Amino acid sequence: MDKVFMFIATGAYSGYLPKAPGTWGSAVGVFVWLLLYRLPLPTYLLGVAILFVLGVISAGAAEKIVDHGDPGLVVIDEIVGQLIALATIPFQPIPILLAFILFRIFDILKPFPVGWFDSHIHGGLGIMLDDVFAGLYALVILKFGLYFFGN
Repeated sequence: MDKVFMFIATGAYSGYLPKAPGTWGSAVGVFVWLLLYRLPLPTYLLGVAILFVLGVISAGAAEKIVDHGDPGLVVIDEIVGQLIALATIPFQPIPILLAFILFRIFDILKPFPVGWFDSHIHGGLGIMLDDVFAGLYALVILKFGLYFFGN
């Protein structure tokens, strides 16, 4: 079962890629989005919710397996956060790129409450929640930008 948890937690082992595993995980999130973006929104959100639950379980297990809190190789949180940042945006290169960049910025800078979740909630839930909020920040900023500057 450890192998299954690590496969999920590391985003199909993308978390083992050299340098910036979170960025690799976000790139996997974009790839997953390319497979899912045509789904009806309720189905898409259900898929993201299922990945979130799997992420909480597998990220928590991965912490125990590698005996390290919030290990960098765990990127399921970035995948879910990126899927949230990409939710409801048009299939166009600029919005996709902006969603990727904005999510990475919020994931790295951790404005409130992203940083609060990162430092106060531990285990799999804590690993996942900061990226959920980083994804929400990215989505809201991107949607406002598209509304005011065109899509």
